[in-house]
Amino acid sequence: MTLAMTRDDAVAAIGTVLREEMRHPHLDLFGPQARLNEDLYLDSVQVLQLILSLEMSLGLSIPEEAIATSDLSTVADLAGLLAREPAAAPVPAAPAPPSEGVHGEMPYDLKIHCFVSCVCDGLKARGIDHRPFYCLIWDAEFAITDDFRLAYHSDAQDHEAFRYWFERLYGVPLHAWYDPSRTKDENVATLLDLLARRRPEECVMVMLDMFHLPERENKFNQNPFPHYLLVSLTDDPETWQVRDPDFRWEGRIARDRMLNAIRQPSVAGGYRFDPARARPPADSDLAAFFEACFIPDANPLIDAVRAIVAAHAEGRGGLSPASVGEALRELPVITIRKWAYEHGFAVFWRALRWPDAEFQRICDEIESLVNGLSALHYAVLKLARSADPTQVAAIMARLDELDAVEFSLKRQLGAAYRAWRATRPEPAPLEHPHPAEEGCLL
Repeated sequence: MTLAMTRDDAVAAIGTVLREEMRHPHLDLFGPQARLNEDLYLDSVQVLQLILSLEMSLGLSIPEEAIATSDLSTVADLAGLLAREPAAAPVPAAPAPPSEGVHGEMPYDLKIHCFVSCVCDGLKARGIDHRPFYCLIWDAEFAITDDFRLAYHSDAQDHEAFRYWFERLYGVPLHAWYDPSRTKDENVATLLDLLARRRPEECVMVMLDMFHLPERENKFNQNPFPHYLLVSLTDDPETWQVRDPDFRWEGRIARDRMLNAIRQPSVAGGYRFDPARARPPADSDLAAFFEACFIPDANPLIDAVRAIVAAHAEGRGGLSPASVGEALRELPVITIRKWAYEHGFAVFWRALRWPDAEFQRICDEIESLVNGLSALHYAVLKLARSADPTQVAAIMARLDELDAVEFSLKRQLGAAYRAWRATRPEPAPLEHPHPAEEGCLL
């Protein structure tokens, strides 16, 4: 860092950049304790853009790894990063009870995909291990648009592979109530009828555009922002009960606001299901599932980022390095899917009773992959801000390093699967072959 500053100086500088450069409209609650996301309505990309503006305007130099690994929840957190002042000494905690690690209860959970979180919510309530289903997520489908933009959702995507495998693994049929051949009003009428007739144990899942629910702002807010929620009626006809397992939120939202978000042209989808029918997956189905979903010889997200950076750096079709930041705006939304590796490893580690210490080492590798992708995103924003093509080589070199990290994880995961597989019977033949099983399309 080339300029020393106090934490108070840093808070003032943050406010100045938000007001004068970014023209940010949500500053009524600005102050050291203001939360960047919930109070100031800054999404993850805006926070990185704010840090980049502070670096350039104040002559600061903040390592990208420090940004990726810092817990930046409040203005004070960000000020501490800028000022490089040591955080207050933590209050000593009481000694933790002995833990079995991966072989214990694992009370924490991953919330990284709205469809998966919704359908797995009922499994956890019934004590059924939902973690095997997360093997779908680390390489789950995304899109590259014609103008070389990364998109976590597109009209060409559906969730039929998720639906097929959830039914096969857990025995819970997912009934699609949304019919894309019908109008929005017809589908809304179907939803209203379904909610009126819903049995207490039945779940109704609907896709809506979260951008149109500003009371549900979150750090990955996009426009549009397709997202699945669970909904039900309340004793107030003007209010719905909403459960969002992915973002750990439950509460009431006005019926009209919900219907407006559901009617948006950016979204289309919904299911009903009864989680009371769930059962643990059979080993043979789990083996078939893993083999269908595992992609050992490619890392689709890193390949996509490499292709997008190259297209913008080379100026294809009128693109330029200045446009690559916006092209990779949704990278953080897809990056968090890599945490799903943790659940994948846990499935086999628990079954094989392999040492927890080795599992924790692998978790460190997973964290380095996620943090590395986050740091890379900041480097991409720097490239877009400077439009300096000499930065491209360093970004490509980082992508190569991240490629090696993810391939290492896949080799270890493949070895764990084979060891587990050697103790299980042969997978049953597929009764109803699904496109997802033809060459790992997820």
